[in-house]
Amino acid sequence: MKKKTKILFVCLGNICRSPAAEGIMQKLVNKENLDNNISVDSAGILNYHEGELPDRRMRNHAEKRGYNLTSHSRPVQIADFYQFDLIIAMDDSNFDNLLEMAPDLETKQKVHRMAEYLQRYMNDYIPDPYYSGADGFELVLDLLEDACSGLLKEIKTASPPDN
Repeated sequence: MKKKTKILFVCLGNICRSPAAEGIMQKLVNKENLDNNISVDSAGILNYHEGELPDRRMRNHAEKRGYNLTSHSRPVQIADFYQFDLIIAMDDSNFDNLLEMAPDLETKQKVHRMAEYLQRYMNDYIPDPYYSGADGFELVLDLLEDACSGLLKEIKTASPPDN
């Protein structure tokens, strides 16, 4: 890959979906030895949970699948639109909020929906599991594993690694 691709995953509070996407993508990147080519982070539309670890339920479900979610919640900042190459929203509300926050047309073009990268599932968005039970967290992890694999495949196709 010619330059490092920087990805920011975004959900509402940065305690369930986006830190899970960050953890899943980081594991995929590590597995393929692409740490020097791809970096990942996560943030939330709101700052309500700023500084907190991901929701304990999400951490527990993710841990059962081998993911260690250790990032601390932070809100999206204007600088993120310049620092990251891809800003990926978990649902339409997050997507719309990000487009409103984007400082210009060029940065708006960096905003995408996570569901764009789904390969096996036909969902339009990644649902928020916060008010659901165990099944909701498992579904989100299934969707994110699928979408992160699709995203990695797309990045590798667009910018093959230097070997």
